[in-house]
Amino acid sequence: MPTPTLPTLSDQGLAFAQSLVRMNTVSANSNLQLIDFAREHLASLGVSSRITYNAGRTKANLFATLGEGRPAGVILSGHTDTVPWDGQAWTVDPLSALVQDGPEGPSLYGRGCADMKGFIGIALAQARHFLESDAPFALHLALSYDEEVGCFGVRELIADMKEAGIRPVACVVGEPTLMVPAIAHKGVYRWRCCVRGKEAHSSLTPQSVNAIEMAARVIGKVRDMAEGFEANEPRYPGFDVPFSTASVGQFHGGIADNVVPRDAEFRYEFRNLPTVDAQALQREVEQYARMLEPRMQAVAPGTGFSFENTCEVPAFQGSAGDAITQLAQRLSGEAGTTLVAFGTEAGLFRGAGIPTVVCGPGSITQAHQPDEYVSLAQLARCEAFVQGLATAREIA
Repeated sequence: MPTPTLPTLSDQGLAFAQSLVRMNTVSANSNLQLIDFAREHLASLGVSSRITYNAGRTKANLFATLGEGRPAGVILSGHTDTVPWDGQAWTVDPLSALVQDGPEGPSLYGRGCADMKGFIGIALAQARHFLESDAPFALHLALSYDEEVGCFGVRELIADMKEAGIRPVACVVGEPTLMVPAIAHKGVYRWRCCVRGKEAHSSLTPQSVNAIEMAARVIGKVRDMAEGFEANEPRYPGFDVPFSTASVGQFHGGIADNVVPRDAEFRYEFRNLPTVDAQALQREVEQYARMLEPRMQAVAPGTGFSFENTCEVPAFQGSAGDAITQLAQRLSGEAGTTLVAFGTEAGLFRGAGIPTVVCGPGSITQAHQPDEYVSLAQLARCEAFVQGLATAREIA
């Protein structure tokens, strides 16, 4: 039986991925260097780009259509920001875009190479090939900012796309899935709770409202909910943790041992199954907190709880039967599908009515890690996937 021929990564594909990795687009920084690079490359091919900025115009999204005039087609979506590497034990320069042997053979190293500049670089490198093809539909490139800190940029991108009357028929989010199409992930919702009490000398506790103790009661409620999910929630097969989770990640409060604390703050998150309403979970927390307030306010008016949503990444639920999933399977050569534990922008595209699948090169186990890498073999498979879009006859 003949050995199947494996795709080979083009020099151009590697060069584009390396160029992007060498740009420092940690979420705390601007991403405009990358956006300008992409816009100028597309402009050299005669493609105009729609740019939407953040409030300070320090960051931007890019949306471009390859094949203007053809029927709307597939979005290739990627976020341009990366997580930082402070304090991590890297053995190479995180911005070096070095190619060297790794655990999976020759690999590209650097922050963001797997998450997800490799995918974006391949998409940009293949733009000319798609434009010169006779594909019966257009291809859309969507590059966003601030995905890593809450999927903020893509919301503006989707709103602008809708306002312009652009209606893609499907979306591929190129997060690292080892090129296996992923059809679901949990949501990620985070809140900050601020507790205002009343300070007093610790010998006069009846005249005070202890913010830390009140915060602890709500934290206990969050923990009770987490235990309830594990004990009672219907399972969603395919997830490593097949039920929703809740956890508290930060706590701050108090100024001295002998002062009843006036203020406390904690942060917590829900990672909800696609079948679970995260807002309903938050309402349960807030209702519990409101039950505590009358006794607090009987001691000191103005005491109580306030809540702020700090991250809102909707869960994603696609389907193995979706046309875009089946197309992704054909182009990737994968017979099956998978679920992923991490959050992506897929739920926002799906919420906008666009059938979506998550499929990209590399593994999430390398993302956010020191010596992040993506194998050249994975990038080659991604390149073959994008090239295949130019010859696909049906996408929906």
